[in-house]
Amino acid sequence: MPELVTSSTTDLYRSLVAQTASRVAARFAEATQPSSGASRAELQRQVDAVDLTASGVGTPTAIREIDELFLENAVWFHHPAYAAHLNCPVALPAVAAEAVLAAVNPSVDTYDQSTVGTLMERRLIDVAAGWIGFHAGDGVFTSGGTQSNLHALFLAREAALAEARMPRAQALPRLAVFATASSHFSVGKSALLLGLADDAVIVVADDGEGRMLPAALDDAMASAVASGRLPMAVVATAGTTDRGVIDPVAAVAAVCDARGVWLHVDAAYGCGLLVSRRRRHLLDGIERARSVTVDFHKSFFQPVSSSAILVREPRDLAAGAWHADYLNPLENEEPNQVDKSLQTTRRFDALKLWVSLRAIGADRIGEMFDAVIDLAQAVSDAVDADDELELVGWSQLSTVLFRLRTEGTSAHEQDALVAGVRRVLFESGRALVAKTVIDGRPCLKLTLLNPETTLDDVLAILGMVKDAATTLAGIGAELIGADA
Repeated sequence: MPELVTSSTTDLYRSLVAQTASRVAARFAEATQPSSGASRAELQRQVDAVDLTASGVGTPTAIREIDELFLENAVWFHHPAYAAHLNCPVALPAVAAEAVLAAVNPSVDTYDQSTVGTLMERRLIDVAAGWIGFHAGDGVFTSGGTQSNLHALFLAREAALAEARMPRAQALPRLAVFATASSHFSVGKSALLLGLADDAVIVVADDGEGRMLPAALDDAMASAVASGRLPMAVVATAGTTDRGVIDPVAAVAAVCDARGVWLHVDAAYGCGLLVSRRRRHLLDGIERARSVTVDFHKSFFQPVSSSAILVREPRDLAAGAWHADYLNPLENEEPNQVDKSLQTTRRFDALKLWVSLRAIGADRIGEMFDAVIDLAQAVSDAVDADDELELVGWSQLSTVLFRLRTEGTSAHEQDALVAGVRRVLFESGRALVAKTVIDGRPCLKLTLLNPETTLDDVLAILGMVKDAATTLAGIGAELIGADA
């Protein structure tokens, strides 16, 4: 069988894609729980049994193996009992666009590799920048929020070094980034990758629920400056991973404006609010940021990967430009996006969002995000009214944090139950919930990103949680702490 997609294999391509799509559709239709529950040992045995060094077995056999190995044991984010992480079911038109991308295989680093693809991405960046309020802004698609945050802090670093009245080597260890303890881990990781000092990220006090206190930010910057530090950037979070809360962006922006410090807003989770007709006000002030991270593969229901960094001032992106004759020759006036991106070869991920906007519209996407926030509020009300559960704060987005109040157990035993319950549900495959730590104590977390999930669906998950907790409490703490 021919190996490549070419003009001579179009019939085979058509048949192969149809057969593969049929297998995937069957798995979607047949999924009765979010995962198979197969043990890691069993999955490792199946993976190790495949001889990747042998002669090829042919495409039909290889696709059947993928069905039996991967699809049989995949995690199904569309299933209503999946409520663990920031993974979403994906928009149908975006899935169709993925099929186009895989076959055509464009790269949007240079215009001559993508032509109209580059122009479509540029148009979509203009639209997304407009949602923020960057009416003359710019940006580029990235692999995800971690890369977008790294890119933003790189630009902020270069801007701060350009303004520093001292040599680069002398200024670099004095740079400081300000964020709350609830900011994404990529803020600290970016500081490491950017060569900043070990104590470069200064933690700003919050309101007890994870939202940055603007007065505390101002005090932290004043203290840092007094000790000889150079404020490089402030990271405000529009949707913390655990609590799903939003920093007061406008008030934080006022502090940054007064001190002339770069404001980056990490809206990887909360970016769906940009197209919400009911909750857009939660992002008021975001237009005053210097840069913004958006993850369309979270609250815009796009397949991974689909993210972007957006900047208010297009000139800021020039800090990352690098010349190579074979990519961006000087005589060309083509819109080569390799000048703006940290990546070189880069998928045309903008196509997925383009097709989704054309097919269902931005307002509908906003309604879908509103629906999961509404669901989270209803679930929070149910947890708060349940004598066997303890609600841990109120989210502004679509997460629900809670602990167990199993009768006859101490607080220490209840904390141990958190890990045990998560593990029992995960190993059974019946429901997937997450575990995190809030204020030094473990708790369970539901992340709701499926607009079709109902309150009854989530109440069923909570029922499984309570049943597992009761069973484990009866067995004994020595059997439930292995995953603590």
